[in-house]
Amino acid sequence: MSGHRAPSLLLNDEQRMLKKTAQEFIREKAPAARLRVLRDSKDELGFSRAVWNEMAELGWLGLQIPEQYGGLGLGFFDLCIVLEQSGRELMPEPFISTLLLGTQALLLGGTNEQKQALLPGVAAGERLLAIGYEEAGAPVVAKRTTDGFELNGQKLQVLDGHAADRIIVSAATGGGGASLFLIDPSQAGVSTTRQHRIDGLSSAILSLDGVAVRNDAIVGEMGKGASLLEAVLERACAGASAQMLGASEQAFADTIEYIKEREQFGVPIGSFQALQHRAVAVFTEIALTRSVVLAAARAIDGAPDDVPRLTSLAKAMASETFLHAAKEAIQMHGGIGVTDEHDIGFYLKRAHAAYMSFGKPSQHRQRWAELHDY
Repeated sequence: MSGHRAPSLLLNDEQRMLKKTAQEFIREKAPAARLRVLRDSKDELGFSRAVWNEMAELGWLGLQIPEQYGGLGLGFFDLCIVLEQSGRELMPEPFISTLLLGTQALLLGGTNEQKQALLPGVAAGERLLAIGYEEAGAPVVAKRTTDGFELNGQKLQVLDGHAADRIIVSAATGGGGASLFLIDPSQAGVSTTRQHRIDGLSSAILSLDGVAVRNDAIVGEMGKGASLLEAVLERACAGASAQMLGASEQAFADTIEYIKEREQFGVPIGSFQALQHRAVAVFTEIALTRSVVLAAARAIDGAPDDVPRLTSLAKAMASETFLHAAKEAIQMHGGIGVTDEHDIGFYLKRAHAAYMSFGKPSQHRQRWAELHDY
């Protein structure tokens, strides 16, 4: 354990107002039922550009981005307030790909020129970013050329890769090291194949065939891409956990509302003691998860030594809580819960995918144990 004081888990007046505004906006503009419309219409993007741009106008996309790059210069904790509300309605907008992956990579390792070129566009809703780091077999290789590098290989599960304006790609650069490279999807040798995921999000297979990049395309230090990527994924875990917290809360709230109204044997099923006990168990898990998720977000802003352990703890707990809350929601809704016409099924699909993303709970528990010398 570190010597840091316990982080404050309370929101100040401005943060409470941000939470209230975000909850009202998202409930009105982006309800979970929208996922069905986007899916059935085979929407080209899989999310709403209009909603994304409105959030940019409200300043939410630039909450954590420094003022010199067009943002508000607040903290990761403030961003997580909006992420939690986005999770309540399972928003498919590119929060993870752009704000939790691409933007974090630039904030942590980008040059001033890279930040100036891209971050103002992110804050304005005009630029979308993505990261390609997952592979099925042979790694993407960066071969030295006279004026830079040539990239060859393939990346899988690149979130929102089909819509990204820039993609950061990890590639082996010799000597066992790896580096991160910033590429333009429109340049020669780059192709993306969109994939429609069961959880309502979109990803892409990214193929690189002789893609030429200059030396100034490197994000972070040459050969140290793995450590930078690890730091980025820690932040992604914290942000994704905030979304899972919000989704857990909404699934639970919808379930409580349902069991208060649904009657059996002439009384609401919520009066049955067995369901009350199950509801209390979910409520307790959500409360504990909230504490851990907020602690992880606070650590990113002010306690860097605590980030590895707290982000792993947050991801493990949020994944398990969300899956439990979604399963219980399906059970308590009964037969209607497994129909496509009811929104509650979307929460279970998202929960299963989120459980596996950025490491399973068992992997994060193992990491927690190693960090504490167990």
